[in-house]
Amino acid sequence: QVQLIESGGGLVQAGGSLRLSCTASDQTKNFYRMSWFRQAPGKEREFVASSLWIGGIRNYTDSVKGRFTISRDTSKKTVFLEMNRLRPEDTGVYYCAVSYGSQPGILGYDYWGRGTQVTVSS
Repeated sequence: QVQLIESGGGLVQAGGSLRLSCTASDQTKNFYRMSWFRQAPGKEREFVASSLWIGGIRNYTDSVKGRFTISRDTSKKTVFLEMNRLRPEDTGVYYCAVSYGSQPGILGYDYWGRGTQVTVSS
């Protein structure tokens, strides 16, 4: 069982910045990828960004490109999400997730964090 501990959420005004972090308890096995998802009230959980563990290739959903940056510290099994120029529509619970395989989509992830709330006021 892998535990993912997220931190860094909070309340920020539009245009502001936040940095999320997520650390995995499994320090012995490499993941295929670590990713961030978010879920706004009344909406489905959606992909935000991912980073391949080996090589660090990154992928973003279109709405955050140029504003969010995902990075990782492989020695600490930690992934970060730097969020700049935040908008009210970025509000939601942000979840960290890891997978050992490459299956696409939400079902392709093996473990999830409990989430951290991000609220952007207008």
